[in-house]
Amino acid sequence: MNMESKKKKNTHEIDMLHGPLGGKIFMFSLPLALTSILQQLFNSADLAVVGRFSSSAALAAVGDNSAPINLIVSLFVGLALGVNVVIGTLIGQGKEERVNEAVSTIFTVSLICGVILLPLGQLVARPLLTVMGTPDDVMDLALLYLRIYFFATPFIMIYNFTSSVLRAKGDSARPLIALAVSGVINIFLNLFFVIRCGMSVDGVALATVISNIISAVMVVIFLIREPGAFHLSLRHLTLKGEYLKTLFRIGIPAGLQGTVFSLSNVVIQSAINSFGSSAIAGTTAAQNFEYMCYFIVNAFSQAAVTFTAQNYGAGQYRRCRKVFLLSMLIGESLTFSLSMIFWIFRGELIQIFTTDQEVIAYAMIRMMIVSNWEIGTGSYEIPAGCLRGMGISVAPTVFVVFGSCIFRLIYIATVFARTHDFFILTIVYPISWAITGTMVLIFYFVKRRKMFGSADAR
Repeated sequence: MNMESKKKKNTHEIDMLHGPLGGKIFMFSLPLALTSILQQLFNSADLAVVGRFSSSAALAAVGDNSAPINLIVSLFVGLALGVNVVIGTLIGQGKEERVNEAVSTIFTVSLICGVILLPLGQLVARPLLTVMGTPDDVMDLALLYLRIYFFATPFIMIYNFTSSVLRAKGDSARPLIALAVSGVINIFLNLFFVIRCGMSVDGVALATVISNIISAVMVVIFLIREPGAFHLSLRHLTLKGEYLKTLFRIGIPAGLQGTVFSLSNVVIQSAINSFGSSAIAGTTAAQNFEYMCYFIVNAFSQAAVTFTAQNYGAGQYRRCRKVFLLSMLIGESLTFSLSMIFWIFRGELIQIFTTDQEVIAYAMIRMMIVSNWEIGTGSYEIPAGCLRGMGISVAPTVFVVFGSCIFRLIYIATVFARTHDFFILTIVYPISWAITGTMVLIFYFVKRRKMFGSADAR
């Protein structure tokens, strides 16, 4: 490796196999969390622009689409989790010479996923919104937004997969840079299309498409310019079965988990829709803050996948234990701190999106019950990340599907059906998190003891 390549490697990569872990996990997770939070801020800009400069119906239309969008995209985005394991394991085993084939395979899969998603989204847009019981005064705007949004899905796939390649080698900063650039452009386009051009949800949807194109192109350029094993050559794309096997073995269960999880959220969104457009708009406003809290948990979960994959591949089981402990301590502490900040300033924050008092009332209930207890998601996301780093993906998926999906469906069909109350509806979230977290944590400790054996104490 020449001096220039070494310099670039030292600049962009984190050594996950040697030295103290706490600072490295934090430095890896921080850009990842900021990337997701930044993305959410840009989505919030969409909502704020239509909520303040268009109408509450437009705000509800954009918000009503979050569940069906996640339902379609989650399966394919879940595959991106397999990228961390594929690349991380090769690095941990000292097989970096094979990384280039894996990178080529991963990029090709992202292209295929994007091609599938675009027409699929157009076909299922109206049926999804109809099944959800989208109110008549919101339906046309919601359908318009959703159909335009799905033109962004090929680029969302490319960004997620190629960003996962960079993160798998410890580079979580450049995906953040790409998102920051595209996000700033997104905000300016929102303002231009809605305020200057007089557009509504179609304007913010179009801005979303353009910004996702920009972020995807930037990350692809990063990989094309990357020296050595991580270089992406668009002229030599391939599909290698050995990498696909690991990618699908880890990614498909994670994707199915996200899809089923989103399906339960579609059912919950349908229940929210039964309270009318004000409840939809209020929930939409409050979700911005709970998503940001969750993104911290998710960042440390992805760190757990990557750090565990490399150290498990290298047989360093004691470090795998430390990865779990530090990811839980740091991730949960930061999540709780952010949720408290949002709660203290809840009045001012909600008014960024709306001044409608009925909408604000619904938003406050949602923030009190869901946002304040977002740390509950860490009890299953982080140990599940460790398990996936160890090559175990099906079991955590089963637990999450049962605790956070099936349980919610049963709850909606029984408890909520008997008591049609917004408060009763929203407490399903923290209850389901407690159930899921208990199951995943127990399984993690049992499985870790069995797999690490006597080496667990090294």
